[in-house]
Amino acid sequence: MSDAGSRIIQRLRAGGIRGNQARNQAPPHIPLRRFDWGPAECLRHFRARMEAAHGEVHQVSADWPQRVYEHLHWKGGSMLLYGPNGPLGPALEQGWPDRGTAQLIPYLEPVEACRDTLFRSVDAGFTSCRGAIAETGSLVLWPTPQEPRLLSLVPPIHFVLLDATEICSTFHELLTWQAWQTRMPGNAMLISGPSKSADIEQTMAYGVHGPQRLVVLVHEAACR
Repeated sequence: MSDAGSRIIQRLRAGGIRGNQARNQAPPHIPLRRFDWGPAECLRHFRARMEAAHGEVHQVSADWPQRVYEHLHWKGGSMLLYGPNGPLGPALEQGWPDRGTAQLIPYLEPVEACRDTLFRSVDAGFTSCRGAIAETGSLVLWPTPQEPRLLSLVPPIHFVLLDATEICSTFHELLTWQAWQTRMPGNAMLISGPSKSADIEQTMAYGVHGPQRLVVLVHEAACR
């Protein structure tokens, strides 16, 4: 063993770690954080944290497809990509304005067949979500073949409809309430704002590897 390696072993032993001791020791118990937040408080905390990360949060009602159209129009968009066979596809189609300037683009073809449209023409993507976490201001998405990851990754704007009754205080609470132990997703995503990245000087840039804008439409239904 080299002199450097010997010194490392000596320092580890001096700190009380010998052989497989650290591997065999039980990890320290870390208590879960719990919050006694009701539905209104969960929404307030979620909104504050999402907006602090440059996400937009708007409260909507049953006319949410019209609101999606309005926000897309205000932002200068004309094409919204969505999954017609996703959980919200039929409702989006039914509520979309017939004579609007912005049109719905169904995602039906493999990416190889629609690459040009996806990367050059589409202004925004729309998805549902599985819920949200108030503590961190995060959305939880489960991409599926009917509503693939590309809808929330490629277009410059990502629209998400969130049911206010599905905002949990913590990630652990959401896992327990939705019983993830009985049906784990193949690909779960947590989104806490628009795409962002920082260089070595910590200069923040948005939209580097994903949407520049994240628009969350919160549908306030009956509280769970």
